Amino acid sequence: MSNAPAIEPAVSPADDEVLYAVDRGIATITLNRPQRLNTISRAMLALLSELFLKADADPAVRVVVLTATGRAFCAGLDMTSATKGTGIGSANDAETPRTTLDLKTAPPTVMFNMEKPTICVLNGAAAGYGMDMALGCDIRIMAESAKFAAAFVKRGVVPESGGTWFLPRMIGWAKAAELIFTGRTLTAQESLAMGLTNEVVPDAELMTRANAVAAEIAANAPLAVQAAKRMMRSGLSESFGDHVHHVFLQLLPLFRTEDFREGMASFLEKRPADFKGR
Repeated sequence: MSNAPAIEPAVSPADDEVLYAVDRGIATITLNRPQRLNTISRAMLALLSELFLKADADPAVRVVVLTATGRAFCAGLDMTSATKGTGIGSANDAETPRTTLDLKTAPPTVMFNMEKPTICVLNGAAAGYGMDMALGCDIRIMAESAKFAAAFVKRGVVPESGGTWFLPRMIGWAKAAELIFTGRTLTAQESLAMGLTNEVVPDAELMTRANAVAAEIAANAPLAVQAAKRMMRSGLSESFGDHVHHVFLQLLPLFRTEDFREGMASFLEKRPADFKGR
């Protein structure tokens, strides 16, 4: 059982295109546009960033779960409205021409910079932007029926929201090149074999398993978990020597936390730790 603080669940209205709920240290963000296979509208982009930032700033949240309703996780950006001139990437997407883009508040950038660990729970197919968004999470758990569809080049675009950065680091250059250049669709088991997902579970057990993993993370010292994530992210661009020095500087303040003392005491007393996040 998680030792995260028990709080009154915070829940958004069921008719919202993105749902948000917090319970026992776990924030669940749910794409809720099943009739459109959870394709991402312009409004949803802003709302996703807002909710990710909200969860990251909330001391009661220790881990974030991203999932969806219906039979698909996310079929990508809403291209139907784009072709009508009203959506993302359409001619009317900006009033004036731009030569630069400010992506600091875009969901992929927000997700990458989050302190809290993130788990993507794929209830169905993830294509295009949906695949990139899933790759942007720290951990992925897939239902047996779920798929990854790297169909970018089949639509005349590239993996625009992190895929070209994540995939070579996750599965190596050659496998990433094969997947991106062919635009291939992978089953859940193929994704597992390739290293794109942590687990594949029966559809009916998906959320139970995902919540168990989230609760296991939430039961640990949150400041330490968040520091570990920061160090992993920094290590992507640091030399080993610089990284070890950086980690040591992160370790020093952790030694002064209540959670460090609780972690040591619970170990010596052979009992579950009760971490407070301070």
